Amino acid sequence: MKVAIVGAGLTGSLLACFLARRGLTVTLYERRPDPRVSQEERGRSINLAISERGLDALRRIGLVDEVMADALPMKGRMIHPVSGPLDFQAYSASGDRAINSISRGALNNALLSAASAAPGVSVEFEHRLVELDSAAGQMVFATPSGKVSVAADVVLGADGAGSAVREQLLAEGIVAEDVDFLDYGYKELSIPAASGEFALDPGALHIWPRGTSMMIALPNPDRSFTCTLFWPAGSFDALTSTTAIEEHFRVNYPDLLPLAPDLVDDYLNNPVGVLGTVHTLPWQAHGRTALLGDAAHAIVPFYGQGANCAFEDVVELDRCLDDTGGSWARALPLFETRRRENTEAIAEMALANFVEMRDKVASPVFRLQKRVEHALERLLPGTYVSRYELVSFSTTPYAEVQRRVHRQHQLLGAAAVASAGVLLGLVRRRRR
Repeated sequence: MKVAIVGAGLTGSLLACFLARRGLTVTLYERRPDPRVSQEERGRSINLAISERGLDALRRIGLVDEVMADALPMKGRMIHPVSGPLDFQAYSASGDRAINSISRGALNNALLSAASAAPGVSVEFEHRLVELDSAAGQMVFATPSGKVSVAADVVLGADGAGSAVREQLLAEGIVAEDVDFLDYGYKELSIPAASGEFALDPGALHIWPRGTSMMIALPNPDRSFTCTLFWPAGSFDALTSTTAIEEHFRVNYPDLLPLAPDLVDDYLNNPVGVLGTVHTLPWQAHGRTALLGDAAHAIVPFYGQGANCAFEDVVELDRCLDDTGGSWARALPLFETRRRENTEAIAEMALANFVEMRDKVASPVFRLQKRVEHALERLLPGTYVSRYELVSFSTTPYAEVQRRVHRQHQLLGAAAVASAGVLLGLVRRRRR
């Protein structure tokens, strides 16, 4: 059994590790040069927040300690208003649960090295997929030496939101796609270490909410921070000079300018990325070719679940292979059936969380709601659990998270109505 995985990024490398345990012959095909020896593309990292779903996948192959050795736990959000004090908002009611900041490049390199060392796995770099016969498992790759043709029993597209495998399946008329681009772009900036130490609290994800826009910052092991601006499309083009850039940040992000000596250079030279949600139907063809991770269902990054969701895909595909006795023809349709509603659910929640991070976190009403929510979690442990805790600190299926939170809100609403009725009755009696 020969399996071809197109894409040696996070999902493809993890998938190769899982499949190697099954004794399969796996070849990873990656369009880029080996990222472990080539320079990382400037301004394209978007640090990752690995939480329980990602950790669960890494534990299953014994990589969690190695991969997470340099990760930095973040126990909450640190809100940076335009003026006034900072506001720390814990992620969990106990205050001790954390999501983990990790470099995308470092994580990719660790997983790629683990995959390369696994028995039966080989990696071909600078192989860009240009042709695919999904029914026959025949592929053509463009390489520096010319085109090469290869065949595999199973072809798995783990090549990201701009998937070449998905493009080939579209050309064959096998799948349909809907890409919902967000009317926002992103650009990365950096905050270096200050006298060898973190310039900001490394135990928090930092947010500068500004209504229609925002910036976030995540800590790195070298004591720097990677910042990401999320601004409406076209906004980045409005600032073209050093004076205009410095003035804008002085007014809107006054605490950032003293911490970011390279801000103007980063702003002028780092690219603007696009954000969107990818919906694909179906994810598989002929029981031998399939998409997973961002190639099947890319989401916006505002819940920190992109990589976690993709890692959970790998776990579920592995489980489907167990449940079907290793039959790919049965496992691939089963995988799509089990995962689709969950990936649609996290896509919705990620979009909703963008509004929360951008517009609500600085609001006194929002802060009060969070205090009430954490109080309920402490009062009713295991019975009332917030959406954020269920998404980030459990492996509860995303669709079940939505249903459970909806039920909780219904019960709270009913309790509030009943309490109001009791109070109204007491007031009436006193008046009589």
